Amino acid sequence: MHRSKQALAPQQARSRESLDKLLKAAVEVLGRRGVAGTTIPRIAAHAGLTPGAVYRRFRNKDVLLETAILSILDNQDKFLRLSPTAEAAAEIPFPTLAEQIISTLVVSYRANAGLLRAVRQILQDKEGTAFWKKAGKLEIRTFEHLVAIFVATGAIKHEDPRAAAALGLVMIIGTLWETVVNPGDIRLWKDLLPKDDKTLKGELTRSFLRYLGVERKTVRD
Repeated sequence: MHRSKQALAPQQARSRESLDKLLKAAVEVLGRRGVAGTTIPRIAAHAGLTPGAVYRRFRNKDVLLETAILSILDNQDKFLRLSPTAEAAAEIPFPTLAEQIISTLVVSYRANAGLLRAVRQILQDKEGTAFWKKAGKLEIRTFEHLVAIFVATGAIKHEDPRAAAALGLVMIIGTLWETVVNPGDIRLWKDLLPKDDKTLKGELTRSFLRYLGVERKTVRD
């Protein structure tokens, strides 16, 4: 029995590694090709597998993509929980903390715009399903963690700090969706929007701090 368990361990490790590789390939193809252009043969080729090997794990593309998306959201939640806790964040000057988080959001949305569009499409198509509900719970858990980090600083000058932090984050995320992820014909907006991401980060930080009533003198221009 003991020897059998030892033999199984490397097999399980290889199986997990193979699954992680497959999910990573699915995410990368989805981000580059979009929902319509993401196929099992393309995912298999990207992962260095045969389509048959993929179908032995997942009965169709939908199940594979749902698993990959939930894996992304779960890993994101775990990563945030390994980052500074709300208590540790409270030791950072609020303007600096806001600048760091907003900068990270801008970089992430810019780098993953195609994937974000594809994931949004899949979630809209799956509205009301168990997958949609689970994805929503993971997303709101991540959002609530960010809100808790801001509230823990005690620097928000608003009668309802939690509600203010949440709305401020919604405004930031909404702006990133409209200007970075899904801007439409950007030529129509070029004279109205920040000229580059550095400027965008600065303006989002300025707006966020002003709304929350926090001085921004420690924020780098």
